Amino acid sequence: MTTGWNDNTPIYRQLKDKVIGMMLDGALKAGDALPSVRQIAAEYQLNPITVSKAYQELVDDNLVEKRRGIGMYVTEGASEKLLASERERFLREEWPAMLERIRQLGLNVDVLLRDQHGSQS
Repeated sequence: MTTGWNDNTPIYRQLKDKVIGMMLDGALKAGDALPSVRQIAAEYQLNPITVSKAYQELVDDNLVEKRRGIGMYVTEGASEKLLASERERFLREEWPAMLERIRQLGLNVDVLLRDQHGSQS
């Protein structure tokens, strides 16, 4: 995890998003332990309450489970659940804005997609 916090979003939310990103990228898989609250707080000079709040939201979203006395662990199916919800959010929120921007700039979606695939070869 990087420490580039921005001032526009609460740090606990940014930390939660970083953990979610690690799950989506496969860096954290089902059954993996999250670093301890104390470890994250010390490493990134955060208040342990801030870290606890981020972790609690992950628990509330059923992405992480608390195991009394041993820590927090990524739940089974968390990555699939996240991927499905992020895809839905992208299609609902981000894609329409992208399409509008493409339209404003007079670009052609088919050409853009074809060029993108061609440049990846």
